Formats: sequence, C-alpha cells, structure tokens
Amino acid sequence: MALDSKVIYMAKRFVGEPKNSDFQVKEERLGELKNGEILVEAEWITVDPYVRTYMDNYPPGTRMIGGQVARVLQSKHKDFKTGDQVVGYLGWSTRTIINIDETKGDRNFTWGDVTKVRHPDLPLSYNLGVLGMPGQTAYFGFLEICKPKAGETLVITAAAGAVGSLVGQIAKVKGCKVIGFAGSDSKVNWLKNTLKFDYAFNYKTKNILNALKEAAPEGVDMYFDNLQLCSNENMTLWWCY
Repeated sequence: MALDSKVIYMAKRFVGEPKNSDFQVKEERLGELKNGEILVEAEWITVDPYVRTYMDNYPPGTRMIGGQVARVLQSKHKDFKTGDQVVGYLGWSTRTIINIDETKGDRNFTWGDVTKVRHPDLPLSYNLGVLGMPGQTAYFGFLEICKPKAGETLVITAAAGAVGSLVGQIAKVKGCKVIGFAGSDSKVNWLKNTLKFDYAFNYKTKNILNALKEAAPEGVDMYFDNLQLCSNENMTLWWCY
C-alpha cells in the first residue's frame, strides 16, 4: 500500500535567523517497496548546527539534511523486519523508502549507512546525541586524540554545545580540571552547576586571557575547539599539548 510523506525543503538560502518562508513543506506519494528496500517512519530528527553550513552547498529546492531515528513500517530486506528501529541520515521527512544495499559506504549527508538501533533499552533520542555523531566526536576526539591524564587541565570552547558538553563530562570522569567557555550566562551557569565544570566563563563578557590566568595559572594541557573553518566545511579540531 502506497503512503504519503511530508518532506521539508530549503526554499531559499538562510540569512540571519531562519524563517518559515525559508522552508517549503511538500506532501509526496511514496511508491511500492522493491526487493532490498525498507519503508521507515521518523521518530526523532536532528536539527544540528552543521546543517546550516552544509545547506549552503546545495541549491534552493534541496531537501533538508539531518539524522533520524526511524521505525520500520514495511520491509523487503532480509536483515530488517517490521518494528525494527534504525538510525541514518535520512533528512527532514516523515517517511522514507531506503534501498539498504545502495547506502553501504555512501558517506554523503543525504544517506550514509542505515543501521539498527544498538541500544533499544535507552531513550531513542540518545542515538542522535550521546550515542550518535556528537558522542562519537567527543569520545574519539578527546580520548583517542588528546589522550587525557588525571590532573591535566582542559579548555573547551563551545562548551555548552552537543560535543563540548560531552567532552567536559568525560574529562571530569578522567580526573581533569575542566574550563569551559560559552556564549551566555545561562549556559555558564549550566556548565558550572549541572555539569560541574571547575570553571566556566561567558566569552562575550569576560576577557579570555584574564579568565585563563584565573582558572589555569599553571597553564593549559589540552584545548578542545569546535569551529567552522570555512563556508563549506564544518570540522572539529583538537589541540593537545
């Protein structure tokens, strides 16, 4: 039985804060499943910072990109059954037909590998956060690249973001002193009071050099920075001394 899907497209490039007029919602009829395909329905969809940057690479009329946790409604693939929950970069759509074999090894942000949820006992949204791309970036960037040791001092910019906040929590578990910079007083309070960062500062109101002199008089061992390098690349860099 053919079903409809609501799909959100970029109607025009974003200038300033996104507006309703920047998007277009279309209702599209999906075809019948072919062998090797599955039909999924979105349960969670990401709205990540990288989306705006990457959408600048595409013309107006392109479907919005992003990750999804979805539930299998129908399946004609031997490895997936109705009711399975999957994760993949399926974009902003309510329902999607996926040819599983065609996604293997495809690393663009439209598809990419579609995999089953590995921890169904945890909240599904975690698969787009701490168990997804932000969590993997934090885990491998900090533990594998920075190789922290107890007693070392870490500075994090964008510390209240999806990646930075996880890096800080991992660092506290590892016994590090954690200093975070964020862009508002409410974020600073959250870092200090909820995540228990040793120090947190609003970089818009606090001189950064003075903040570092106060929080790290003996110097900094690691600097974890999330930044946009240019208009068509969004990357995370790690400085580890």
